[in-house]
Amino acid sequence: MVQMAARMSFLGTETAFEVLARAKALEAEGRSIINLGIGQPDFPTPEHIVEAGRKALADGHHGYTPANGIPELRAAVAADILRRHKVEVSPDRVLVVPGGKVTMFFAIMMFGEPGAEILYPNPGFPIYESVIRFSGAKPVPMELHEGKGFSFSAEEVLAKLTPQTRLIIVNSPANPTGGVVPRGEIERLVQGLERFPQVAVMSDEIYSEMVYDGAQHVSLLSYPELRQRLILLDGWSKTYAMTGWRMGYGVWPESLIAAATRLAINCHSCVNAAAQHAGIAALTGPQEPVRKMVAAFAERRQMIVAALNALPGFRCVNPGGAFYAFPNITGTGLDSRSLQTRLLEEAGVATISGTSFGAMGEGYLRFSYASSLSALQEAVDRIGRFLTENLPAAAQ
Repeated sequence: MVQMAARMSFLGTETAFEVLARAKALEAEGRSIINLGIGQPDFPTPEHIVEAGRKALADGHHGYTPANGIPELRAAVAADILRRHKVEVSPDRVLVVPGGKVTMFFAIMMFGEPGAEILYPNPGFPIYESVIRFSGAKPVPMELHEGKGFSFSAEEVLAKLTPQTRLIIVNSPANPTGGVVPRGEIERLVQGLERFPQVAVMSDEIYSEMVYDGAQHVSLLSYPELRQRLILLDGWSKTYAMTGWRMGYGVWPESLIAAATRLAINCHSCVNAAAQHAGIAALTGPQEPVRKMVAAFAERRQMIVAALNALPGFRCVNPGGAFYAFPNITGTGLDSRSLQTRLLEEAGVATISGTSFGAMGEGYLRFSYASSLSALQEAVDRIGRFLTENLPAAAQ
């Protein structure tokens, strides 16, 4: 029998895809399932972007490209960062990769090894902890507090830093909580990191365009004192509804971009050529489709948060960004995984257990509101009936 490397046992997964598979299986049996589990926009990629991809294929863009991305695309990324964040970056520091996960994988593998420590948000995107363990490093959770809108405490984070700390991962707006870290908390973290010059920072800002209530996204790239050790993660998947195009990018410090590019050459050679031309169209073309999508998410957010708070045993803080609600469900008397399973199997509503995002997610469920208002209302109605019929103690 073949024997895999021991480190393969440390790799976790994304439960959202497992729930999606089970939901599809139930639908194949004739069940009506409302899927609020998968984290992708329910909007199509805007047509001008699709047309740019078609044109690139028709024009013969069928071959390899530079490993770091075609120059026109990297220049468009730099221009977009200047437009959105008011920060000038050299296109030479941009590495285009097949999806946002690649930047986080490269960053964690670059700094993670036995004896190293990496801080990551908990509850947080499950791939952070998974890849940290895979790298051999020790994952050190940074707790996100419901009472702080699922922000971290900079004081608590700084207290966790040791001589072994190599990397801190920050995600705002966040998956799974929708939490947005306030500017004051970010500034306290940045100031405190001056005492730890050996610690790199990866800022996952893939949801940066999705903030609500007139808030402005605060990019860690806007702090000059961090730029020589900051890796910015962003991309096209969420903002432009391009999850299947597999397009992301990292902005790397000058001292790290060559190593990151070597990882790309060893891993995937380059990104799909036609998709890169579509990426240019996304960044340089009309942004109205983005604004319309975010406005729709804002309306859905208002509706689902109010509806979840009206459910017995639920309470839900107002998420500041992304397209997720993360209600506390401890009042139902069920643990997160049990409620996830029963809602899918008995109520026909797919959600994700908070424990899929780390141990500190116990007592919560993640709802993606990247679905129509009517589907969201029907889902909440089904959950309400389930709770009333099956958990009378929660309904009192």
